[in-house]
Amino acid sequence: MDELTREFLIESQEGLDRTERCLTDLEEHPGDAALIADVFRSVHTIKGTTGFLGFSRLEKLAHTGESLLGLLRDGKLAANAPIITGLLQLLDALRSILKTIEAEGHEGEGAESDTEIVSNLERLQSPVLEAAAKPAPRTQASSAKPHPAHKPAGPAEPPTPPPPAPADVPQPPVALESASAPQAAELSDVEANRTRTGAASTSAVESTLRVDVALLNRMMNLVGELVLTRNQVLQATSADPKMTLLSRRLDMVTADLRESVMKARMQPVSNVFSKMPRMVRDLAQSLQRRVRLQMEGQETELDKSLLEAIKDPLTHAVRNALDHGIEPSAVREAAGKDPEGTLRLRAMQEGSHVLIEVADDGAGIAVDRVRAKATERGLISAERAALLSERELLQLIFLPGFSTAKEVTNVSGRGVGMDVVRTNVEKIGGKVEIDSRAGKGTTLRLRIPLTLAIIPALIVRSVRQSFALPQGALSELVHVPAEQAASPIEWIEDTPLYRLRGKLLPLAFLDRLLDSSNAGAAERDEDSFIAVLDADGRRFGLVVDGLADPEEIVVKPLSSALKGIGLYSGATVLGNGDLALILDPGAIAMKAGVTMSGEEEATHAGDEEHTELSAGRDFLLVEAAGRRAAVALGDVLRIEQMPVKRIEYVGMRPVINFEGQLLPVDDTAGVLAAAQGDPEALLVVVVCRNGNRHVGIVVSHVLDVAAGSELVESGTNLRTDGVTLLKDCVTGIVNLGGVADLPADAGATNEWSAEVLQ
Repeated sequence: MDELTREFLIESQEGLDRTERCLTDLEEHPGDAALIADVFRSVHTIKGTTGFLGFSRLEKLAHTGESLLGLLRDGKLAANAPIITGLLQLLDALRSILKTIEAEGHEGEGAESDTEIVSNLERLQSPVLEAAAKPAPRTQASSAKPHPAHKPAGPAEPPTPPPPAPADVPQPPVALESASAPQAAELSDVEANRTRTGAASTSAVESTLRVDVALLNRMMNLVGELVLTRNQVLQATSADPKMTLLSRRLDMVTADLRESVMKARMQPVSNVFSKMPRMVRDLAQSLQRRVRLQMEGQETELDKSLLEAIKDPLTHAVRNALDHGIEPSAVREAAGKDPEGTLRLRAMQEGSHVLIEVADDGAGIAVDRVRAKATERGLISAERAALLSERELLQLIFLPGFSTAKEVTNVSGRGVGMDVVRTNVEKIGGKVEIDSRAGKGTTLRLRIPLTLAIIPALIVRSVRQSFALPQGALSELVHVPAEQAASPIEWIEDTPLYRLRGKLLPLAFLDRLLDSSNAGAAERDEDSFIAVLDADGRRFGLVVDGLADPEEIVVKPLSSALKGIGLYSGATVLGNGDLALILDPGAIAMKAGVTMSGEEEATHAGDEEHTELSAGRDFLLVEAAGRRAAVALGDVLRIEQMPVKRIEYVGMRPVINFEGQLLPVDDTAGVLAAAQGDPEALLVVVVCRNGNRHVGIVVSHVLDVAAGSELVESGTNLRTDGVTLLKDCVTGIVNLGGVADLPADAGATNEWSAEVLQ
């Protein structure tokens, strides 16, 4: 392909992208002359260039589209939905031919499809063409001319102007000389404005230069190597005062060069967002739904390679929002909503990341349905699903093969959409978060790093090795002296927790993760440090042995042998020349069993029920098999004392008869099992309310009623429903939702119970 054709393809693709954006805007503002003029210029430019290069197929299609656009520009046609659809189909055909030229060097065959598009465009022009073909109507006054002999004598009258022609008939051009003075002045202003615009356009073109992406990638790799060399030079010359000035100069130049190359690779998010109006329009029409698209933060910039990588995830997210989220107009009206749904795309920069949100005001995600579908498809066990919180259940939609669609369509239902979103985003070092409220809508957040090549990192040490910890996930550092290594750490169900400013922080020990045989914190005789991390809504502390100075590191890909470990996101070369693995905070949280923190859930959900978790509440303090536990006092209905023999069984599940109903009983602590040898031994059963059902908890003793000074979800995968501070002691809260229900066919009367027990 010669350089001229290559340049033509690049400019034509850019023109078509701009034209598509203008057409979707034109449907909202059909009278906008500037939008029509912009579309007309783009198609006219393509037609003129194709004729010069000899692409006759492109020229014919562009010419037909130009004729239709000319009628729009002259005000003889209105930009209605059929015309916009026809022009969008034209753009698709032109784009397809351009791709064929780029791949094969010729326009390809498409006589049948071209004929169909040309016929459709000509049909859209037919009202004006048919009106222009009709002769102008002649009035009776103009046909009946008076005889010259009968004309009365008198001064000559000025000639009568001809009647105005119909609005849909093309008017002959008016010469500039025949125009009145104000008209002539106005036309001269238009010409002057065109001259100024052309001069500005020429200046903009002359000040820009197209650079191949491969060259930018090569430059970025070289800058990365320069950064590594800079780090080594700084460390090698730190003790030589003569080299200090030169090393600082090298540091400044390297930083400026790195920033300049990164800016050259940055592109606005609008390059991806601009594709969405057309897709939303077409999909909304096919689903017969009314959708209003709002886009914010299109000027936010992102590395080009990352921008290309999020196209597919963003497309899947938008399609899911329209198909699963926004309801049909009739359903929305019945629910008291605006019949027109709203889909919002928003981009913003947060530190070293760009946050992209896809939010809809649709029906939201039914969490119970997610739980049922996940267990039905065997993606998770029913016991595990019953223990998950609402935010954890929402994460199940990202599992491969998961879908809540009732039937497979050409839009969704195959269970690959959200899996693709998470996989592709995590592949580039990003994270995916989702929030949903029933009846209110769903928000999907894509957290993308600004660049993958060079990132700031904190160098930490553990088991005599150095590791790089990305600073984007680091909140703060806590120093734990050797003499206090064990005292500030509290344990519940073998899970370490650190009390940080009155809140409990789950801990993960890096040495334990690297070597399971390591004894961990119990035998530490040296200072240690806790790196407080935020990863995927999980806030936890990573305990390390030591710290080194922060560095700008160059991310290198991992070998296949290390990818399977699941703790690392890459590798790098440190300033001292050592190799170091880059830790993945999200993977560490998952491996350590850290789940969504209650504070995070309350922040995202905005639900009063979650918000009250942060406030003080009264609890019933109980003891079960030597362990203290807490039950929210508001959930307690009754405290029953009964002998062991009153406990009945449905299969292997213990139950009690409560007001004529069989209640499932939880014996997680093993109190009932320990008392089985003595049928007269007394048990204490706390009957609680959990939503619309009742459950019983077997305990050894009821100790007291106390107020929790501050209730916080530990964020650790405990079998409790969190922890609280009761009388300055860490106490686990009983998870009422984890008590399994009885089978659906289990009767509710005492008579049925006796029948079963016989």
